[in-house]
Amino acid sequence: MTAHLPPAPQFGAPIPLAPAPEVLNFLATRRSTSALTLTAPAPDAGEIDALLRLATRVPDHGKLTPWRFVVLEGEAKARFAAKLEALAIARGDQTAAAKLGKLKVPPLAIAVIAAPKPAAIPQWEQLLSAGAVATTLLYATLALGYGANWITDWYAYDEDAKAILGLTGEEQVAGFMLIGTPREPAQERERPAVAPLVSRWEG
Repeated sequence: MTAHLPPAPQFGAPIPLAPAPEVLNFLATRRSTSALTLTAPAPDAGEIDALLRLATRVPDHGKLTPWRFVVLEGEAKARFAAKLEALAIARGDQTAAAKLGKLKVPPLAIAVIAAPKPAAIPQWEQLLSAGAVATTLLYATLALGYGANWITDWYAYDEDAKAILGLTGEEQVAGFMLIGTPREPAQERERPAVAPLVSRWEG
């Protein structure tokens, strides 16, 4: 599964707008994959670079890039999970330790880190931009033909766990993107009815 992407546009180059029915078809049936079904192979180094390039093409008010990535794979990912497990066990929290299965099983995890910057742009908007990065990374991974699941769980919010990951200051984990090849297809889940969620302002 090789990513064949066009060259990145040059700054200031015109980008024509054209219908993309294949994108609409993808969105109409898009489904995340259970993390516990993900196995090797995962995207290779070139594919990871392509996915991260795509993930950064999101709305970013003020052009602040208020996000970054931490790639976890191979032995390094195993060591990260082991440190989290040791943290949970030291606290006597077996439930937290058991919840690490979703992180341990897939061959690749990419943490999307919200890294808000001091600026006139409200921090809320910067966090939304980080969420857009995570969403785009999820969609790009699925479009490349791999399985992916966006999770948080306790180790996205625990201060000691965040320190193990290397977060500083105001940084937060927007999500861990768990990636691999699914052993079985995902099944459609219940979706919300749209009509009750929509109103039209009339003054």
